[in-house]
Amino acid sequence: MGARRPHVVDTHLYIDALRTEVGKNALNEFQEAFAPFLYFSAVVAQELRAGVRAADGPRLEAGVFAPYERRGRLIVPSYAAWKETGRVLAELVAPTAWRSVTRSFVNNVLLAMSCRESGAVLVTANRADFARIAKVRQFDFVAPWP
Repeated sequence: MGARRPHVVDTHLYIDALRTEVGKNALNEFQEAFAPFLYFSAVVAQELRAGVRAADGPRLEAGVFAPYERRGRLIVPSYAAWKETGRVLAELVAPTAWRSVTRSFVNNVLLAMSCRESGAVLVTANRADFARIAKVRQFDFVAPWP
């Protein structure tokens, strides 16, 4: 088997793993199979941290963030990725439609551009948003669980 590319798990899959036993088991199986190729996105960290209750913060820090941080397996958007995110948004959203753009979609574009920049494959259940983004900027994404 040849070298595999880095893989990044999208926010909603972590949320599902934190909330349901089925999601937890699916993520654990994926992590066991893909451990040498897994990276964590700063965009996903921001979304998870913003949505967690204060009481759940330590569990999130220790159980999700810390293993990637210890190993330096982080994908952080560069200045170029931020600029490319702006270009993609300009292509996808008419200036008069900016009020309808959600923060979640902006984060999804940034996540896609940072995965593109690093050569990582995004693992996501959000086919609609990421297929829309891929129409204007190619990047690789797959449905859970490859």
